Amino acid sequence: MFFPDAHNHLQDPRLAESREEIIAAAKKSGVARMVVNGTGEADWPEVAALARAHPGLVIPAFGLHPWRVNERGENWLATLRDFLREFPSAPVGEIGLDRWLPGHDLPAQEKVFRDQISLAQELRRPLVIHCLKAFGLLEKCLRDHFPLPRNFLLHSYGGSLEQTKIFAALGGWFSCSAYFFLPRKAAQQAVFQHIPLERLLVETDAPDMRGPEELSPHPLADREGNPLNHPANLPAIYTAAARLRGMEPTAFSAAIAANFQNFFR
Repeated sequence: MFFPDAHNHLQDPRLAESREEIIAAAKKSGVARMVVNGTGEADWPEVAALARAHPGLVIPAFGLHPWRVNERGENWLATLRDFLREFPSAPVGEIGLDRWLPGHDLPAQEKVFRDQISLAQELRRPLVIHCLKAFGLLEKCLRDHFPLPRNFLLHSYGGSLEQTKIFAALGGWFSCSAYFFLPRKAAQQAVFQHIPLERLLVETDAPDMRGPEELSPHPLADREGNPLNHPANLPAIYTAAARLRGMEPTAFSAAIAANFQNFFR
């Protein structure tokens, strides 16, 4: 079986020293494609370099993350447009809204988010969205720009079933990471059981969002010894998600691979 990863951050500096070994291990485990999401001007060049070096594996995405809005330069939007034009299939992401972030500047986040939705509309690209504790504002922003020319993915989705219905009606897709298989996330597991299968994707969000030990068969750590999520853990997440959905793993993986192709084209 081959497994596409709907969302990761392979460009993360914590992976720099062993990145090629990590890529080799991921490919050996069956990872067929991965969407590598930029978070700001500082890492967009590295995402682009990975896409150029691994064209059959890496799908680049470029966006200004809500945690990075106050680091943006004067010409950030023009720079973002340039990267998106170089890669015609690149989504706009990772972008979004985050009230969880200490000291968050929500007005700045919203302005940047809306600017990037407009750019996605201009270039006819899908969106990859991060949202924490801001689903109401997210819904408003999406409705204000509705209809979008392409759909949007709520990555590592943590919303309720009722919110799922709202976002699905607006064109939303939803991805599941290993983090939601921790025992304390039983409520979110219940939500993932009811997401329409044709709107579901699977991700690692590596090197973050590490799940329980049984979903981390490939050990990885930073320089200080802190555990990281390895991209090669993806097949274990697929197996857990298939079990959650009550599906045979091969059939589930085939369905998600088709979804991946439909969303990212």
